[in-house]
Amino acid sequence: METLFTQVESERKLAHAPLAVRMRPTSLDEYVGQQKAVGPGSWLRSAIEHDVLSSVILYGPAGTGKTTLAHIIAAHTKSEFVEVSAVTGTVKDLRREIEAAERRLMSFDKRTILFIDEIHRFSRSQQDALLHAVEMRTVVLVGATTENPYFEVNSALLSRSRVVELGYLTDDDVAVLVRRALSSPKGLDGAFTADDEVVQAICALAAGDARAALTSLELASEIAVTRPDTDGSVPPQEGESIPITLDDVQMANPRRGLSYDKSGDMHYDIISAFIKSMRGSDPDAAVYWLARMIDAGEDPKFIARRIMIAASEDIGNADPQALLVAEAAFKAAEVIGYPECRINLAQAAIYNALAPKSNACEAAIDAALVDVRTSGQREVPSHLRDRHRPGSDDYGDYLYPHDYPEGWVDQRYLPEGLERGAFWQSAGRGWEQFRFERGQHHSQS
Repeated sequence: METLFTQVESERKLAHAPLAVRMRPTSLDEYVGQQKAVGPGSWLRSAIEHDVLSSVILYGPAGTGKTTLAHIIAAHTKSEFVEVSAVTGTVKDLRREIEAAERRLMSFDKRTILFIDEIHRFSRSQQDALLHAVEMRTVVLVGATTENPYFEVNSALLSRSRVVELGYLTDDDVAVLVRRALSSPKGLDGAFTADDEVVQAICALAAGDARAALTSLELASEIAVTRPDTDGSVPPQEGESIPITLDDVQMANPRRGLSYDKSGDMHYDIISAFIKSMRGSDPDAAVYWLARMIDAGEDPKFIARRIMIAASEDIGNADPQALLVAEAAFKAAEVIGYPECRINLAQAAIYNALAPKSNACEAAIDAALVDVRTSGQREVPSHLRDRHRPGSDDYGDYLYPHDYPEGWVDQRYLPEGLERGAFWQSAGRGWEQFRFERGQHHSQS
């Protein structure tokens, strides 16, 4: 139970907390963005407003409001709100909270909402410890995670919860939070000003992360306090609003760090966008997604392997050189490394994007594998069989192509039951189409 002393203690702690913590909304009316997840008419908003929340997993990138929603739930619910750390919490901690929740429910008919931030960090055994309590509604689970819960959260636990996905905030959403922090008594309380250009710079650097934006604003304000005027005189006097400049923001953010977790969804989303941009013949997009990976420190050999795969999967024999360029880029990544190999990777990625496209190689081998696995064993035509065995004289004549003009002769190479074109078909572009037309000419002459 909160007393006057604990309230004063909490207020003192909050006064010294980071700006992002001080500015955390305490109601849905203050909450910014995420209209699909928690806007008017949404299930989650209705559940919070009517205090009828059932177990929920909040899934989204850092700084998109997951923990804030948990605190809003805590402020509005008549249930007991408890939190267990997914970093330091143990199965023993979970069982203690579940036992306390059961006593609370039996003795006072009071529900318990159990908040677990970064729930994906819990081991399988820790997640299993929650199952019965969640199923029997001894606790209402509110889990928050930056990782895809369908991969990282126990499927049994997931089936007893509702997943609500949060996306990156828009720059307009982040701008609302920045301007609110500049003026709010809980924030910078009017001690600093920032024009639209500065606010936009903070939003761009934050890349949809509200916490990052408020941290940038706080750091920039601290830099602005110590900044001399342009004429080299003393800083502005106490009580005056201090303007935050673009230089302050840049100094607070010497390097823009866009989200990229090598083991998380962002990793797979960006490599997928990279591959699809090469396949879609967009060199600018291919280079952009390549730059995102390089900037995040992605293994250059991983990138080069993806380029090599695309060279055969999406280009193939429409331009056989693509595989050679990709192989050279892989070798460069292996031997040279960063930073120079970024140029080799860019060359190969742009080559792939500009090359004529054909998926005929992939389609052909996949179709042939289907036939091999479903059609039973097809016999090798007798004239193609190895001759180093007794009775091979009866196999029939093999026609040696080099004995014929242009090194080609018409004879069966496929087993009986299959005809030319059964697996490989030209995409109608590049070198393979040229060779296909030459082959057609041979077969008709």
